[in-house]
Amino acid sequence: MKWLQIHITVEQAQVDFTETLLSSLGAVSVTLDDAENQDLLEPLPGETPLWNKVIVTGIYAQEDDEEIDVNALLTFITAQMPEAPVRYEFLEDQEWERTWMDAYEPIQIAEKYWIVPEWMEAPEADAVNIKLDPGLAFGTGNHASTFLCLQWLGKTDVKNKVVIDYGCGSGILGVAALLLGAKKVYATDIDPQAILATKQNAELNGVLDNLYVGLPEEFNVELKDQKADVFVANILAGPLMPLAPEFATLVKSEGEFALAGILEEQVADVSNVYSSFFDILEVEKREQHWCRISGKRQNTHSNFE
Repeated sequence: MKWLQIHITVEQAQVDFTETLLSSLGAVSVTLDDAENQDLLEPLPGETPLWNKVIVTGIYAQEDDEEIDVNALLTFITAQMPEAPVRYEFLEDQEWERTWMDAYEPIQIAEKYWIVPEWMEAPEADAVNIKLDPGLAFGTGNHASTFLCLQWLGKTDVKNKVVIDYGCGSGILGVAALLLGAKKVYATDIDPQAILATKQNAELNGVLDNLYVGLPEEFNVELKDQKADVFVANILAGPLMPLAPEFATLVKSEGEFALAGILEEQVADVSNVYSSFFDILEVEKREQHWCRISGKRQNTHSNFE
């Protein structure tokens, strides 16, 4: 079997139409890629962010005994979208699979601490190796904010601790905490796909028995009155700020916390809100503008204790 890939470069507003067009012409899969190397804000769970200019790719299966009429496809697409640049290529079966997999490689977070795509061998067998299926949900370690949280977990004492991962996405942070020695992880997300992804990645890493994950309502019931020794939330600054009082109720006095998904220009505002409940001890920056705020829950007898 061969695979035909048709790539169409469009503006963001044309993406839905282009996806529908390619699907209606028999594409078995449609993917979206950045056409201009544009940074994106880390999405909220359940959101699909888009670049200003997008390469929409339709993938068509060509059986060995039946050729695809490429010219007819291109003629129809061009008639519908005369201004859009279109190109195509054929890939052999194994080459198509390798093209997708080659986009991922092991990521070293720190010494003896790696993220490894599930189909690859770990560079260091005796390291803490997080096996990950990159296709399940947001959070592969490639994004600066996820990397910053993984780094923080690696240098935080999580052994035999209770950890909360709020906005868990792929579950990578909760899985990392357990591999680093945490006793129990409670994870939550508003996206059902993230719940599934977290369970699958925890099972892939052999830590599912010590991880609970659920939607926020279920999470609150399961957690009851427990508080975390270590708390991490990798979501955007917008939702982080109104959640500060709630997060304060989830963390033990002097418990450690980290927040990420924050742009450099948002650090002051987020820190100002959280300083009512937490002592801000460190701000770490990566890739020019993404930041992590970390510190400890204040040792007070406020209404939130």
